[in-house]
Amino acid sequence: MDNDQTATPADADQPQATAEPGQQIQLRVDERNMDTAYANAFRSNGTAEEVMIDFGFNTPNPIQRDKPEIVFQVSNRIIMNYYSAKRLALTLSQVVRRHEEQFGELEMDVAKRRKGDS
Repeated sequence: MDNDQTATPADADQPQATAEPGQQIQLRVDERNMDTAYANAFRSNGTAEEVMIDFGFNTPNPIQRDKPEIVFQVSNRIIMNYYSAKRLALTLSQVVRRHEEQFGELEMDVAKRRKGDS
């Protein structure tokens, strides 16, 4: 499905198609080949030129009964330049801030989120 939306192109730091300074360009988002995945965990790494983010699932390992273990199953890796990574970080920060304004602060400490632990 084609959508006409306002979006930040991944290569916004690169020269754009023949646009005059200050002229707005419409960005068409083509989602026909898009894949959707769920992740409850990520890890990141970087080089001098690129940021790599692995997405996946944290799952308990039932085989390790004597010592609790969580397995991080990586399903997707996104590699981007630092300009795109900074735009992503700013966008995610705004999205979380708006969510917290509407629904309340997201408590990051799992122990504080548990009910009945007093």
